Amino acid sequence: MKPFSMEIPQADLDDLHARLDATRWPSEIPGADGWSHGVPLAYLKELAAAWRALDWRAMEARLNAFPQFLTEIDGHDVHFLHVRSDNPEATALILTHGWPNSFVEFADEIAHLTPRFHVVVPSLPGFGFSQAPKEAGFDAARVAGMWAELMDRLGYDRYLAQGGDFGAYVAPALAEAAPGRVIGVHLDGGIGFPTADDVPDMEPDELAEWEQMQVWMSAGLNHHAILGKAPSTFAAAWHDSPTGLLAWMIHKFKEFTISAETPEQVIDRDLLLVNVALYWFTGGTASTSWVFDYVREGRAMAWPSGQRDAPTGVYGGGSAFVRRRAERDNDIVHWPTDNAFSGHFVAMEQPAAHAADIAAFADKL
Repeated sequence: MKPFSMEIPQADLDDLHARLDATRWPSEIPGADGWSHGVPLAYLKELAAAWRALDWRAMEARLNAFPQFLTEIDGHDVHFLHVRSDNPEATALILTHGWPNSFVEFADEIAHLTPRFHVVVPSLPGFGFSQAPKEAGFDAARVAGMWAELMDRLGYDRYLAQGGDFGAYVAPALAEAAPGRVIGVHLDGGIGFPTADDVPDMEPDELAEWEQMQVWMSAGLNHHAILGKAPSTFAAAWHDSPTGLLAWMIHKFKEFTISAETPEQVIDRDLLLVNVALYWFTGGTASTSWVFDYVREGRAMAWPSGQRDAPTGVYGGGSAFVRRRAERDNDIVHWPTDNAFSGHFVAMEQPAAHAADIAAFADKL
């Protein structure tokens, strides 16, 4: 375990500023209305100016207030936050972020968690300051094995696992990788979604809900196809242009943030920009694409698989229809229907409510 502190070289900051200053702005597209053609040009210019004016050193200090470390696991350097609680009865909790996010996802939530939990936040391989995969074949199960080793090294015999987005794949896999140690799995959502195989047995109201799901899932820009088929093609552009990277990532955050017109209305704008900056400084546009390898390998997308090694709780459970299917493969003990409404990244939009829900789930274990 080596203590770690973020310190981006000044030359890298100067280079970023020069590139932002030299942005070649495209022309407006005739007929573009709002987000009909992607990120509105005026909005993108506003965000780019905010990024240029961002006090990076102040944001570094804000994040460096969390104890951070590097350790080698499975041949890869893993970066993680480890924030211990002052509560002698605290339970350990490991949080796994998603894409296109980073450990920054939990920056505003940690203070709400530490009265109850010792908090561990690792960066996925290739994300932030964790070393990128050295070979093909990484998946949620392999990451879960790394997380089990990390928690063992930290001395935690029993702990909760939490995740959203790709973290919702890792957390159940961690329960399977460390049976008897993971005492509960808390997810933001993503379990119980029906598939085409369920259609013949659906009631009329369930079929209507299924059809609505298909509309929702087919909307937006298909990042799975883009990064699953040709990550090198797009990384070449995003790695060279910070404005291009900003446009891509804010487009995805816009799609994921269904609770507001634009992401910064419900998420700290500085944290949004810091997250983009981490991808820029660490080359994350290429190194994070492994999570979509299944597309190139010809495998179909699948929702997180169920597990019964530990009880499961969900922040945004969904309908009774979805819960019934979730219960086929999971021991569901927590399925609230009245939590504060949120988009994809609940920890950023509703940090206090998200932390309270994790604690409520823990109370049921």
